[in-house]
Amino acid sequence: MGNRPDETQSIEYEAKVLNVDPDNIDRRVLSQGGVKVADRLMRRYVYDIEPGDMSRWIRLRDTGTSVTLATKRIRHDGIDGTDEVEVGVDSFEKTHALLGAMGFVAKAYQENRRVSYRLNDCDVELDSWPLIPVYVEIEGRSRDHVIEVARLLGFTETDLTGENTTKIYSRYGIDLSSISDLRL
Repeated sequence: MGNRPDETQSIEYEAKVLNVDPDNIDRRVLSQGGVKVADRLMRRYVYDIEPGDMSRWIRLRDTGTSVTLATKRIRHDGIDGTDEVEVGVDSFEKTHALLGAMGFVAKAYQENRRVSYRLNDCDVELDSWPLIPVYVEIEGRSRDHVIEVARLLGFTETDLTGENTTKIYSRYGIDLSSISDLRL
């Protein structure tokens, strides 16, 4: 039990490239045969599972087309360093209320803008968050798949980071955990 993944958890294979030019990424993805699939506002609530444990949390997210509830666990900052269990839910507001009735208090409400692409069976996301430069996130079926798509976009493996959003904010001198309401 505890920190050991089970069959309901899956490893996320994703990496980010920080401080990118959105127009350049758009051109690169489309020139490699990728397609733009969405441009939307994302909103989420983040809840602690255990106060003080920054490696595990609950995320309730509304993508504009679906609402999901997930637990996340960071094992390390690599491409394959995050375990996730995610389910679809019917309502952002009702699920937030349900979590509250269960004793979970949201530590933060966050918004970002996401432009989504598909390239070589991989999700490529341009994420715009308040207060920091735009970054691209690449999520694939394996570590090698993520690196392969990054190369198609002109990036090397050393350009990639598996850091979560909290750590990315800290790169810019911002303590994301101290911001309870982050809106575009």
